[in-house]
Amino acid sequence: MLNAMRVRDFRLLWIGQGTSLLGDQFGMIAFPWLVLQLTGDPLALGAVMALMAVPRALFMLVGGAVTDRLSSRTVMLASDAIRLVMTLAVALLALNGHIQMWMVYAMALISGTVSGFFLPASGSIMPALVDKEDLQGANSLFQGTAQLTNFVGPVLAGGLIAWFSPHGITTLPKLTGVGLAFLLDSLTFPVSLVTLGLIRSRAQTARNAAGAPEAEARGTAGMLASIKEGMVFAWRNPGLRMVFIIITAVNLFFVGPLLIGIPVLAQMRLPEGAAAFGLIMSGYGGGNLLGYILSGNLKMRRVGPLVTVLIVAFGIGTAVIGMSYSTLLSFATLLVLGIGNGAIGLLFITWLQRNTPEHMLGRMMNLLYMTNVGLTPVSEAASGLLSKLSVTGLFLGAGVLMALTGLWGGTRAELKDVEM
Repeated sequence: MLNAMRVRDFRLLWIGQGTSLLGDQFGMIAFPWLVLQLTGDPLALGAVMALMAVPRALFMLVGGAVTDRLSSRTVMLASDAIRLVMTLAVALLALNGHIQMWMVYAMALISGTVSGFFLPASGSIMPALVDKEDLQGANSLFQGTAQLTNFVGPVLAGGLIAWFSPHGITTLPKLTGVGLAFLLDSLTFPVSLVTLGLIRSRAQTARNAAGAPEAEARGTAGMLASIKEGMVFAWRNPGLRMVFIIITAVNLFFVGPLLIGIPVLAQMRLPEGAAAFGLIMSGYGGGNLLGYILSGNLKMRRVGPLVTVLIVAFGIGTAVIGMSYSTLLSFATLLVLGIGNGAIGLLFITWLQRNTPEHMLGRMMNLLYMTNVGLTPVSEAASGLLSKLSVTGLFLGAGVLMALTGLWGGTRAELKDVEM
């Protein structure tokens, strides 16, 4: 991590994106609160979130191809510029009391589309800034900062909205707090734009100088052909194929129980109710932060056996949660699982960045995000249905499937041979 911090371009990226991520937390809290203040209808909130999620998943395929054709930095600059204008407009409209639901729907649609381009670009810029041997530490620092903003941002945003609300200062309009939260979010984008503008990626410069014919050839191939090329590349590479299969399975079996099963369990079993839900989820977030930090300083060559052990442990931990009637036990279990999740995530991202050709990296990062975002609605829907039958059965079933996935992966040479 110290080696990465010595690189000027990485420091610029870390400062700019860290500031922007903190602002994003204000937007993430203000956005659903705005919908509920305008409509009071949870169905409207669900529709808004769907408008955001669907284009994000769809445009990730295009976003990865666009990133490989242009550059990560260019795509990130364009995305941040659009989000700056959109967020500032919503802030001013909310503060003036002129915002309407059709504007919120439009914002959700635009935000989801822009995210589909931004996410693969932000995931593929790192190898252009730091040396391969420093990628693990750089990713650890970057992802750890993201997790830290997940702790700090929501608390600050919620406090701001509550303070500048009719319940806090009664003379203010009800959307004042929401408007201020969006305004603070918009003020972080100039920091990101300036720092991205100052970055001069050595790898990108070298590719532009030496690989112009290749870039031109890709430019005439067509967007669909470019997307297909990325998928074929991933499938024909045994290591990449196995990594994507493992990530897909873990997300399918774990994300739904985490996001749907935990609140159901807290409501049904734990006397602290919503407070228990918040505490348990904070344990998972804290574990992820620790996992990023610890794995960022982990020196090892073969990571396949470690991944196998962690996935089996994930399965056991998930089953334990399903049988738990203790907030403290659930908190401790999610803390440990968070550490494992942070470690696996960081190791896979670093391995992918180190072992993917630079001109394919945007599409590979796009596929990585797709395995997370694309299957979330499926996992959530299945978890919601199963939790009605038995929340214990949901966690036990997910735990067994994850453990079996880990054991199966441990028998595969493609995973055993994955090296950093």
